Amino acid sequence: MAREIVLDTETTGFDPKTGDRLIEVGCIELLDLLPTGRTFHRFVNPERLIPPDAIRVHGITDEKVKDAPKFHEIVDDLIEFIGDAPMIAHNAAFDRNFIDFEYARCGRPITGEARWIDTLKLAQARFPGMPNSLDALCKRFKVSLVERTLHGALIDARLLAEVYLELRGGKERVLDLSSTPAASGATGAVQAAAYGPRPRPLAPRSTPEEQADHLAFLAETLKDRSLWAAYGVGADEEAAA
Repeated sequence: MAREIVLDTETTGFDPKTGDRLIEVGCIELLDLLPTGRTFHRFVNPERLIPPDAIRVHGITDEKVKDAPKFHEIVDDLIEFIGDAPMIAHNAAFDRNFIDFEYARCGRPITGEARWIDTLKLAQARFPGMPNSLDALCKRFKVSLVERTLHGALIDARLLAEVYLELRGGKERVLDLSSTPAASGATGAVQAAAYGPRPRPLAPRSTPEEQADHLAFLAETLKDRSLWAAYGVGADEEAAA
């Protein structure tokens, strides 16, 4: 089963290289595109003040995170939860920059771009020229935003998990119960089943005597035999005449 992690962060700003820090991280575990119920969520003390502009976006204040653990105190739990699974994020470069920055500060190996799946890029490829923010995608896919008044890492990760399912083909894809076409052993390429006339028609299930009795029954019983002419009723009568 394919395991993936949907991840979202909240931060003090836009760029860790200029002093901004991560203050919240939320993760949702997926197996074959569906949430398993396992989550990871932590608030983080950023060891600096949170700017008012950032607070207006996510509502996380200095008071809320003053007693939260610092990132180095949660990093091992986060790494263990993610494991070696691919990470899914909306505008993944933003979240990756903060996660990798915090990992590097703690002396942990960075994740690297190859492990990330960017739902923004998936959406832009599918809906070119259209709004593709998380809010816009939720509205397009009819994902409820009732519980979301402010940005929050775990709430946004839950929403993104639903959006990601739709971007990957939707619920119909997950619930597809059709049989899997046979694959070629040499290349693994899927080959479509070919349909056409049978090389040899199936033998009739009835005997010649049973067929004759049936035609006789139709000739005696039916008043309008035009519908049955193709089945030999008319020809049978002419032959009898």
